[in-house]
Amino acid sequence: AQERIQHLATHDGLTDLPNRVMFSQVLKLAIQSARRYGRHFAVLFIDLDRFKIINDTLGHDAGDTLLKEMSQRIKDNLRSSDFVARLGGDEFVVLVQEINDAEQAATVARKLLSVLIKPVMIVGQECRVTASIGISRYPLDAQDEQALMKNADIAMYLAKEEGKNNFQFYSKDIKTQSLERLTMETSLRRALERTEFFLHYQAKLDLKSGAITGVEALVRWQHPDLGLISPLQFIPLAEETGLIVPIGKWVLQTACAQNVAWQRAGLPPVCMAVNLSPRQFADENLLLDLASVLEETAMRPELLELEITESMVMVNIDRAAKQLTAIKKMGVRLAIDDFGTGYSSLAQIKRFPIDTIKVDRSFIRELPQDAEDKAITEAIIAMGKSLSLTVVAEGVETEEQQSFLRDHACDEMQGYYFSKPVPPEQFAELLGTHVAVQSPQK
Repeated sequence: AQERIQHLATHDGLTDLPNRVMFSQVLKLAIQSARRYGRHFAVLFIDLDRFKIINDTLGHDAGDTLLKEMSQRIKDNLRSSDFVARLGGDEFVVLVQEINDAEQAATVARKLLSVLIKPVMIVGQECRVTASIGISRYPLDAQDEQALMKNADIAMYLAKEEGKNNFQFYSKDIKTQSLERLTMETSLRRALERTEFFLHYQAKLDLKSGAITGVEALVRWQHPDLGLISPLQFIPLAEETGLIVPIGKWVLQTACAQNVAWQRAGLPPVCMAVNLSPRQFADENLLLDLASVLEETAMRPELLELEITESMVMVNIDRAAKQLTAIKKMGVRLAIDDFGTGYSSLAQIKRFPIDTIKVDRSFIRELPQDAEDKAITEAIIAMGKSLSLTVVAEGVETEEQQSFLRDHACDEMQGYYFSKPVPPEQFAELLGTHVAVQSPQK
């Protein structure tokens, strides 16, 4: 019984791997021994990417199954002298003994990445997760337990920022980046309370009539010290920390209220598009939040369009179909953003109650010169038409692009050629001057 108690205290209940307590003891011993014999070793911090999405969409039991499978894969692919522990959640740590150069640590990291990415069947669904790995080395990067762990953690965050599914070594330079990240996260938490966010609006132009028929709300952050911070910088961080959920709700509320305000000022009703992030889409309160925003702002549901990306619906097709059908029942429109960049096929799109597809800007950029982009864009428009969807082209920047799209029966466009995202008062002026009149091009 004594042994059992000792085992429970030093091992993780779910995976039976050693836990943080035991890893700490082993690491202390490794430092003493390395110091005495002049040896080198490395600490690898492993964090599973997208684990939260699987946990949120398929449930905690599925998450547990995945963690057990991943633990086993890590364990099976290490040498007997290496030591792995689960720190909690989806974080693991590995002690790799007797490392003489960086390449040896890199080899271990590469091997782990390649075994972790292999698909795993969970609840009849094939899931793939990737991992981000941070590496710190003794004695090069740190000489004590705390600093070794902290530096491996910092390097792991860099791996996440580099696009996930990779490994990074700790270096002094990333310390400053990680400090920036921490300050950014703290500021992001405060930004909502201090109302530092605001929205800009980008018009969608009907290519036939030349009228503005829709608008997309885009969030901006005015930081008190750092000035205007690009969404490319803060949205991924908000998504990772979960702050995107309250921020997204604020965006939805503000955009709907603004749309109603424009109508009350006598402007024609336009459809307001708001982006949903993966975290928001997986959030169980999404439908309640939607209903309460529509009720509070008294906006007609058909004047709201939620934009989701292809990859979001592909994570768990069945759940996505249910969620989208429920949104559709409320009368809200649905759009697939960045279309053509993901994995979805015509057959899959048919499963979702979508109203609009948006052709990704990467295909529009080289129009009409690039033959391949032309072919893809034409195919997407034709596919949209066959399913009676509205087709919107994003990132239209030139007269030639606009003409090409108009000639190929694309419905709407948005982009700098017509208008960049602008403050609400500027959009109101634009809307007032681009009202639906039948164009002579008929």
